[in-house]
Amino acid sequence: MLIIKGKYLISSSEDIYIDHSLIVEGENVIDILSNSEAEKKYPNVKVVDKSDSIIMPGFINAHMHQYGILSRGIPANVEFKDFEGFLWDYWWPFIENRIGLKEVKVTTKASAMELIESGVIGFCDTLEAPKTEEGTLIEQGKILEEIGMKAVLSLESCERISYDNGIKCLEENESLINWSRKNSKNISGIMCTHTTFTCSDKFLKLAQERAREIDAPWQFHLSESIYEVNHCLKDYGRRPVNYLDDLGLLDNNVLASQCVKVNENEINILKEKGVKVVHMPLSNCEVGGGFAPIPELLKAGVEVALGTDGYINDFFTVMKAAFLLHKASKEDASVMPASTVFRMATEYGAKALGWNDTGRLMVGNRADFIIMEDGFKTPVTLDNIFDQIVVHGQKEFIHSVYINGKSVLEDGKLKVINKEEVSREMRAVAEEFWKF
Repeated sequence: MLIIKGKYLISSSEDIYIDHSLIVEGENVIDILSNSEAEKKYPNVKVVDKSDSIIMPGFINAHMHQYGILSRGIPANVEFKDFEGFLWDYWWPFIENRIGLKEVKVTTKASAMELIESGVIGFCDTLEAPKTEEGTLIEQGKILEEIGMKAVLSLESCERISYDNGIKCLEENESLINWSRKNSKNISGIMCTHTTFTCSDKFLKLAQERAREIDAPWQFHLSESIYEVNHCLKDYGRRPVNYLDDLGLLDNNVLASQCVKVNENEINILKEKGVKVVHMPLSNCEVGGGFAPIPELLKAGVEVALGTDGYINDFFTVMKAAFLLHKASKEDASVMPASTVFRMATEYGAKALGWNDTGRLMVGNRADFIIMEDGFKTPVTLDNIFDQIVVHGQKEFIHSVYINGKSVLEDGKLKVINKEEVSREMRAVAEEFWKF
């Protein structure tokens, strides 16, 4: 058993306690009490006295590509002006088509390191490596299980290379799902396809059918740029959401990432069908995709989670971007309040990934939490606490990260990963990968 004393204990974006303790036994939160009451009720229990700090739920990265760390600064010597050029001239030939098991292993460790250091306790990963070796996802899962992170893993499947290659990738997802159910408490799987412009209706229907057969969720990228919208209008006479809905493919089992170019009618369909959405504010900027209508999605009642896309894995940077960019886009400082962004980073992330026992600090939930020291230049109050965390928070303020009641980062130092060793390995693999 463990008592963690805090100055502020954030249960959720709506519930904050002052001078309260989190009481943890095993993997779960068993009580929340005032600091003065905690030791009286639970004497002779180990106490972590951070009574000048903030205790809050761990962040959940609902969409990323762990392998993406390999692309940072890669000298591709290719110019692209739009999303189409980004994919065809750069990302597919120089990155995705060359990713194999060796690259997956090191980027899994390197990106996990970055995620934990910025307070992320779990994530959903989309591996985009159509030519990788059989069993790659299971090896990725084993690494993450050893590290202690929660993760939903998948291999993107499509017909870009061939129909047979797409089937092979679907089967890799099934293998990971079956393995995780028998061998892991932290790792699960999700069926995964790419987009409407790399998958035929036949292939998309097959992916949905296979997901249903094994009772698994299904995820795909949706309207990341105007490119997919124009493709669907030209080939099918409908926008992507309308096209997928007419095929009977949208329901509450679907996780859609990006959703940058969806209109009001499509937003209403996503809400009606219970589709879960993930927002990647920074990677949308990188590829020139535009600004996703997140305020409109939230207003419609869609629970939107946050993701890094693997572009920048510091979750404080991602939260700050979600808070600021939409204010500029809408020319309205009232949109995307910090408490909403915090909820997207925690509770909505958990809901998007089907995790019913995390995302909020409450009795009975998993003890997935962050201890954040008060390194702010100005006082933290009940009125400004979310603004301080979301806008001015830094990963350097994080003292500890606990997952399932076990510390994976303590006093700012990783306990489960040798940072120097992984960094050296990552650099060596990147240098080799860049020789093309």
